[in-house]
Amino acid sequence: MAAPGSSSSLGRADNGYGSQAPRRRKSPGALATAYLVIYNVVMTAGWLVIAVGLVRAYLTKGSYHSLYYSIEKPLKFFQTGALLEILHCAFGIVPSSVVLTAFQVMSRVFLTWAVTHSVKEVQNEDSVLLFVVAWTITEIIRYSFYTFSLLNHLPYLIKWARYTLFIVLYPMGVSGELLTIYAALPFVRRAGLYSISLPNKYNFSFDYYTFLILVMISYIPIFPQLYFHMLHQRRKVLSHTEEHKKSE
Repeated sequence: MAAPGSSSSLGRADNGYGSQAPRRRKSPGALATAYLVIYNVVMTAGWLVIAVGLVRAYLTKGSYHSLYYSIEKPLKFFQTGALLEILHCAFGIVPSSVVLTAFQVMSRVFLTWAVTHSVKEVQNEDSVLLFVVAWTITEIIRYSFYTFSLLNHLPYLIKWARYTLFIVLYPMGVSGELLTIYAALPFVRRAGLYSISLPNKYNFSFDYYTFLILVMISYIPIFPQLYFHMLHQRRKVLSHTEEHKKSE
């Protein structure tokens, strides 16, 4: 979701933590803009519900262990709801790449359902809380950013937070994701989860354990590229904002 037609118009080519370069494009119609505002408001509210749930559970239990269960349902619902962002790109109402957006959204949906949901044993891991907290803060900021941008009234604090907090949130989220996948590996191997063995009538085999290892390895080239790209965009966007303020 972005604010099409403004200098703050951003797509989701950022793995959800940072942002890509602003891109100008023709503004969508009033109906599409109204829909995007509603979508982003709902998603902001949803992630706020998750944040409140985490805080409330922590205050009740007095411990940060096993907080996942307190927000499991809303996390699944709102993270899965991000799949609509792929359709937004496909229909052209948001100026982002369908392929990049699909990759980024699906990576989180995959971790939510194919790892954390499917491997019950990892749900008690502290690493789950690590990426959940990172996602929650990131998405509250991101959807708020889009909402205010669509309304052409973007507070500098939200813009600053979107282009700054990823410095901590991105490594935090990635660490949680990798540690959670790593924790799931022995259980996946033991149960043969989602694996297909030969012989079978399709003459096809698939080892989910190996696939998860390849997913982890893929973080090695991807993480540094995205992280340094976002640092570059931060300098570019925030310096532009400061210059704009001085010229006023």
